[in-house]
Amino acid sequence: MWNGVLCGLLAGAMWGMVFITPVFLSAFTPLEMACGRYIAYGLIAAALMGTRLKPLFGRLDRNDMIAMVKHALAGNIVYYMLLALGVKFAGVAATSLIIGVLPISVTLMGHKDHGSVPLKQLTLPLLLVAAGIACINIDVFTHDAGNGMPLAHKLLGVLCAAGALCCWTWYSVDNARYLKRNPHFSSGEWSSLYGISSGLIALAIALLAFALFHGEVTGAAAVATGRDWGVFWIVNALLALGASVIGNHLWNVASRKVPLTLSGQLILFETLFALLYGFIYKQQLPRALEIAAIVLLIAGVMWSVRVHALDDPSEAHAD
Repeated sequence: MWNGVLCGLLAGAMWGMVFITPVFLSAFTPLEMACGRYIAYGLIAAALMGTRLKPLFGRLDRNDMIAMVKHALAGNIVYYMLLALGVKFAGVAATSLIIGVLPISVTLMGHKDHGSVPLKQLTLPLLLVAAGIACINIDVFTHDAGNGMPLAHKLLGVLCAAGALCCWTWYSVDNARYLKRNPHFSSGEWSSLYGISSGLIALAIALLAFALFHGEVTGAAAVATGRDWGVFWIVNALLALGASVIGNHLWNVASRKVPLTLSGQLILFETLFALLYGFIYKQQLPRALEIAAIVLLIAGVMWSVRVHALDDPSEAHAD
């Protein structure tokens, strides 16, 4: 189980980069960023599999392909577009705090799964997590009030971030259940198939968007500043390799080794690393409420880990 916890932590470190990337690529639309990232993800995943790809495709059945399409849309493309819109209209901190509700939403959705700890044993850890999220919430709206962003834009950003939360909650639970029901794919194989399917769907969306909106995109590009396509592909390639290829593989390992009620808590590492990267990018130290939030969130996760360890002394989970 502790190997699963470590993999979840490292996956969170990779995923935290996702919240900063829209700031670097602010001249591009969320659709362009999503398509660029997942096309790069698909190419890297296919290259890593190499000659193993053909026999791997031969093992796919209809249910596997349906699951890959659903997971690629909910966990990758739609999720990332909504997250990028949330960052654009509500900011990094507000979006990360809304996504930070994932530990609670995933835990509640998966609490009846086999091996999960009863919710009453997780009441206090979840209260600490909720208190930490409340601290971030209070801090954001206290310091961001009057920043010039129209209220309608803020509300749109909050709605997009909430939509991203719903997408990833469903994906996280359904992906974990699917992996445990289908041990004939290793974590690395499923991550590669997931990446290739995401890349193909992203490519189809990009081609359709280009065909429909070619004139508008060309006109906008002519007046836009900072649309450096070299930087765009470098950033997306790095994000695809770190957050998608490595991060998703680590998360698939964690999903097999820990029950859903614990994997929900481990997603919180994404929020913590997103905040850390935000502080580094802005070159500022966290404020008092932000420090309190970080301490409460870490305490809640570690308490939850301890509860699961005591509930399962053998800590033996199938890989």
